Amino acid sequence: MQQVKRWLAGPYMTVGLIIIMVLVYGAETVAGGASNSNVLIEFGAKVNVLIQDGQWWRFITPVFLHAGFEHLLLNMVTLYFLGYQIEAIFGHWRFLGIFLLSGIGGNFASFAFNPNAISAGSSTAIFGLFGAFLMLGESFWENPYIRQMTKTFLLFIAMNLVFGFLSTGIDLAGHIGGLIIGFLAGYIVGVPKIGQISFIKRIFSVIVTILMIIGLYYYGITL
Repeated sequence: MQQVKRWLAGPYMTVGLIIIMVLVYGAETVAGGASNSNVLIEFGAKVNVLIQDGQWWRFITPVFLHAGFEHLLLNMVTLYFLGYQIEAIFGHWRFLGIFLLSGIGGNFASFAFNPNAISAGSSTAIFGLFGAFLMLGESFWENPYIRQMTKTFLLFIAMNLVFGFLSTGIDLAGHIGGLIIGFLAGYIVGVPKIGQISFIKRIFSVIVTILMIIGLYYYGITL
C-alpha cells in the first residue's frame, strides 16, 4: 500500500504519457516506419484537407505521434524533466489538462498557419508546459524557485524559437500556439498548491482560449 501511495504521489501522468507515446512509436515502426508519411497519416497526423473532411480527431492525435527515433527521444526527455515539475506544482489532472489543451491549441495554430505540412509530435503540448511555467512566473514572481526557473525557461524558449525560425521541417506555428494556449491554460486550471488565481483572470483566459481556437479554425479553412 505504501508503494502505491508513493507512486500516486509521483509524476504518474507524465510517465503514463511517455509510455503511451513509446508504445505508439513502436506501432508506427511495425506498421512501416515512423518516418513514413503514409504511416503518420494513417495513425492520425495533422493533415488539413482530412480535418476539413471531418476528421477532427487530428487536432489531438498528432500529440502522440513522432516522426523518427530522435524526434521521440528529444521530446520524451524534455517531457519527463519538465512534466515532473509541472505535475508536482499543478497536480496530476491539472497537468494533464494543460498538456492536452496545449497540444490541441498548437495543432489548431498549425492548421491555420502551416496548412501544407503533415504535422506530428508532442512539441505543441510540451511548449504548452513551458507556457504554464511562464504563467507561474507572472503570477508568483515573488517565489524564488519559480522566478529562477521562469528565467531559465524563458532562455530555453527563446533559443528554441530562434532555432525554429532558422530551420526547416519544424512546425513553429504549432510551437507558438501551444506556448500561448499553455500560458492561458495555467490560469484556467489554477494552481491551488501555490496560491489563488483571480476569478477575472481565469474567466478572461477561458474566453481568450475559446476565441483563439475558433479564430484559428476559421482562418485555416479559408486557406
